[in-house]
Amino acid sequence: MVNATALPTQVTLEAARWHALQREGGLDRAQQARFMDWLVASPAHLREYLAVGRVAGELGDAMQAMAIDVDALIERTPAPGMPDNVVALPLRRPARTASRAPPQRRWLPRTVAAAVAMLAIGVMVHLAWPQSRHYLAAHGAPRSVQLPDRTVVHLNAESELSIRYTLFQRRAQLTRGQASFVVASGRRPFIVHAAGLQVRDIGTTFDVSLLREQARIGVTEGRVHVLGDDGAGRLLADLRAGQAARVDYRDHTVSMSREDVDTMTAWWQRRIVFRDTPLREVADQFNRLNTVRVHVDDAGAGALRLTGNLRGDDVELLRAFLDDQPTLETTRETNRILVRTRAHDAGRAVQR
Repeated sequence: MVNATALPTQVTLEAARWHALQREGGLDRAQQARFMDWLVASPAHLREYLAVGRVAGELGDAMQAMAIDVDALIERTPAPGMPDNVVALPLRRPARTASRAPPQRRWLPRTVAAAVAMLAIGVMVHLAWPQSRHYLAAHGAPRSVQLPDRTVVHLNAESELSIRYTLFQRRAQLTRGQASFVVASGRRPFIVHAAGLQVRDIGTTFDVSLLREQARIGVTEGRVHVLGDDGAGRLLADLRAGQAARVDYRDHTVSMSREDVDTMTAWWQRRIVFRDTPLREVADQFNRLNTVRVHVDDAGAGALRLTGNLRGDDVELLRAFLDDQPTLETTRETNRILVRTRAHDAGRAVQR
C-alpha cells in the first residue's frame, strides 16, 4: 500500500527541477546536455519526468477550471485585520464573456513541448533498442560487475555470461561456470537462461551454477521460478530464500534441499563450503582458483562425499584435508595433486 504522506524520492525531485528549468526556457547548451545525460541514465528518470509534466499539466487545467489567478494570489494584499501570513482565496469568477480573451497558459511554448515529446520518443527508442554485454571471468580471477540496470553479478572464475536488455525484458545467458545475481528492481522481468533452463527472478538474490551433470540454483533472498527452456515453460521448482534445487541436464529431474544463506554466498569471499558433496565437484571448485590443480584419479574417489569449509585459494590446505580421509591418499606432482582411493580400503571416508 502506498503511503500518501511519503516524501518525494530523489529522482522525483530531480525530475521536478529539470521540468521547472525547461518551463523557464533557461537551459543553455551545457545544461541541455546534462539534462539529456540524466534522462537516459535510467528508465526511472524518464518515467518521473513524464509524470511530473503530466501532473503539472493537470494542475494547470484544474487551476484554470477553478478560475483562480495564481499570480494574483501571490501578490494579493491581506485584508485589514488579517495576519500577513494568510491569503484570502478569491470567490469563483463568473463565466467569461465571449469578448474576453482567455488567459494565456504559462506552460511550454509549442516548439519546446514538441521537442520534449520528440525527446521522450527518442529515449523510448533508445530503451527499446537491444543492449548487449558480454562478461568473462578468467581462471583464478572471480569478478563482480554492475549491469546497466544496476543489477550486481558475482561471476566465479572460469565463467562466462551474456546480457541482453530490451524494452520489455532483461535476459542473461550463463554459458559456463557460476554466477550470483543481486537483481535491481524494475518492471522488466529478469530471466537467466542456462543449460536448457529458465530462472525467473521475482525480486531476489540467487545463484546459478553449472556442474558436471546438474544445474544448481540457490536463493538467498526473495523467490525464483525455475522452468524448462524448451518452449513449454513447465515449472520445475518454486524456490524461496534458503532453498536450493539441483536439476539434471538429461531429464530435468529436480532434487530440493535447504541450505544456509551464508553458505550459498561464501564463494564471493573465495571460501569453498561443501556438505555431502562428491569430491569431483569439490576439486572442480578449487581448480577454478588455483594453478596447482586437483586431479581425481579414479571414480571411487571422485564419488566420495565430503563435508568441509576451506579457503578456496589454499590448495595445500585441501591436500591436508584429503590426507585426513582414511580412504584417500594424495601425491604432489609439479602442477597438480593426484588423489586416489587407498588400495587397501575402498570404504566410505569419514566426513569432517
